[in-house]
Amino acid sequence: MPDHARKPALQRLQARLFKPQPAPAVGEPAALTFRPYRDEDLAALSDIWLQASRQAHGFLGEERLRRDQALVEEIYLPKAETWVALRGTKPVGFIGLLESFVGGLFVQPDAHGQGIGRALMALAREKKGTLELEVYTDNSRAMAFYRQLGFEEISRRADDDQGAPFENVVLRLPG
Repeated sequence: MPDHARKPALQRLQARLFKPQPAPAVGEPAALTFRPYRDEDLAALSDIWLQASRQAHGFLGEERLRRDQALVEEIYLPKAETWVALRGTKPVGFIGLLESFVGGLFVQPDAHGQGIGRALMALAREKKGTLELEVYTDNSRAMAFYRQLGFEEISRRADDDQGAPFENVVLRLPG
């Protein structure tokens, strides 16, 4: 399909995927709300990060995840533009932005499949336009999620940020 024909189809798909979700019916979980990160979120978001990372990045090993958790707590959460997704008053996910780069998207594992990650990505896209991120290729669930949203591969590298042999791919979603 020529590029000029592909672009409107991609825009229609993205509009459908990023469509706001309706309010829940009686008996369903509280509506999803968002707010900027606060210092008092640290423990809850660190726990979400660790639980989600054990599922998505288990191949890294527990020791590495615990070391990385300290970086998340000391550097990434407080220094990034972090947005928290809440059900009622309970954090259920977050996204960390460094300009238009998505430094991390994490959702409480028992809340997967409820549109939280999609809603956080829509919030980021609304705020930043074009988005880029890097993801482990072994994280097949995330790879499928980002491709479904319309992200396209920009580059790959064989090693991660710490020099370990885990392939990463950089993806971009045009604004």
